[in-house]
Amino acid sequence: MNTKKLTFSALLVALGAFLGNLIFIPIGAAKCFPVQHAINVISAVILGPFYSVSIAFCISFLRNIVGTGSLLAFPGSMIGAAIAGVLYKKTGKEFLAVLGEIIGTGLIGGLLAFPMAKFIMGKEVAGLFFIVPFSISSVGGSIIGHIIIKLIGEKFLNKGKVLWRG
Repeated sequence: MNTKKLTFSALLVALGAFLGNLIFIPIGAAKCFPVQHAINVISAVILGPFYSVSIAFCISFLRNIVGTGSLLAFPGSMIGAAIAGVLYKKTGKEFLAVLGEIIGTGLIGGLLAFPMAKFIMGKEVAGLFFIVPFSISSVGGSIIGHIIIKLIGEKFLNKGKVLWRG
């Protein structure tokens, strides 16, 4: 294991676990919680799919332990992180990491949250219920993650200090 990757991963886990419920953007009657999704895009581009999924799992796990998360965070965040990481690794295009996070979390994660909510958590919800709220947070966070990479990341990523890229 690479010490720099592990250290950066730990930093992202700490940020995600701490800021996940503190930072939100009101959108009409809904709230966009963008931190997890921004971290998924950033970690997918900088660290790759394995670390990205591991970070998503650790953040979801920590938030559940301290009582600020939900079991529904697991399918959305981990699938979004995996698809974002794989798409970026295969293409080298940051936009596809953003799109992978949105599709993975918003659509696929939203669909997989239904059986988890119904059979594991005992909640009665419609089959497509989670797609809209998952997508709202995913779109907002993915755009924020992409902006962070464009504004801050390029200064460091292009000067030989890259942890993982392409």
